[in-house]
Amino acid sequence: MMKILSTAFLLICCFAVNAKGLTVYTSRKEHLVKDIFKAYEGKTGVKINYKTGKAGALIQNLKAELKNPEADIFMTVDAGNLWYASHEGLLNSLSSKVLDKNVPSHLRDRDSKWYGLSVRARTTVVNTKLVKNGTTLSYEDLARPEWKGKLCLRTSKKVYNQSLVAMLISTHGYEKTKKIITGWVSNKVDIFSNDTNVLKAVAAGQCAVGIVNTYYFGRLMKKSPKLPLAITWPNQKSYGVHINVSGAGIVKNSKNQVEAQKFLEWLSSSEAQKHFAQVNMEFPILKNAPQSDIVKSWGKFKANTAFNLTDAGKLQKKAIKLMHEVGYK
Repeated sequence: MMKILSTAFLLICCFAVNAKGLTVYTSRKEHLVKDIFKAYEGKTGVKINYKTGKAGALIQNLKAELKNPEADIFMTVDAGNLWYASHEGLLNSLSSKVLDKNVPSHLRDRDSKWYGLSVRARTTVVNTKLVKNGTTLSYEDLARPEWKGKLCLRTSKKVYNQSLVAMLISTHGYEKTKKIITGWVSNKVDIFSNDTNVLKAVAAGQCAVGIVNTYYFGRLMKKSPKLPLAITWPNQKSYGVHINVSGAGIVKNSKNQVEAQKFLEWLSSSEAQKHFAQVNMEFPILKNAPQSDIVKSWGKFKANTAFNLTDAGKLQKKAIKLMHEVGYK
């Protein structure tokens, strides 16, 4: 009798979790995540509810709901945002052999509070009519006088460049990085609101080189393949191109910790990784997961694996301070 009651209790508990499902707060665009959420629902029967918004606004929601959170999982772009959420005490530490195996150590939090799920590189892109084929570049090179009036940059207000500068501070120290970014500002043509506008300016010949995330390049070239643009992977003779992630962690005080962890583990699986790679032209975290044909066409490159992305968050305030000091708007 006791065994029957215990079994019934377990079934009721499982039904309660599945009926409610999991709730994800995500700063990723709906069209990038809805299909993968549906795939998990179809596979497990666990409904994935989601709320989209800006990372900062979602983090404020998590703070307000901390004692009784609506969300089970926080998913966002850039390690800087993930670090901030964990730093504010909004994410739980996990113990998962699956995630630790699937996600390389430099692409996850040192305290296991968040894990990268897809990778993007912050690369240099050149106008092929203005820059000789085979030209090698580094982030540091772009501070040199020969690039004066030839560099287009995205605003420093966005986390992608903040994390890039954080990486440079980690690599070179504050003062040397300050000289590099001062050189960028001296060489810039203009500051743009987003990576797509940087790419369009490079393609139009307004500048010869820009710094962008790879998937923006992929999107634009898929739409307009004849544009005179090419990726030139920076720092291939030194530490490698800066990479970052979109990733996720489990919300502190979530009532569905076990089911939420199962979902994150599945997101790191080959089945889910294939979707991440195809839908937004990102790189999978799994080495053997297939890439999209467009991403494959960019060729292999050396990534900076020495920089743990936890430090992208830890050094973010210093990066913002530095960029403000040198007039990088």
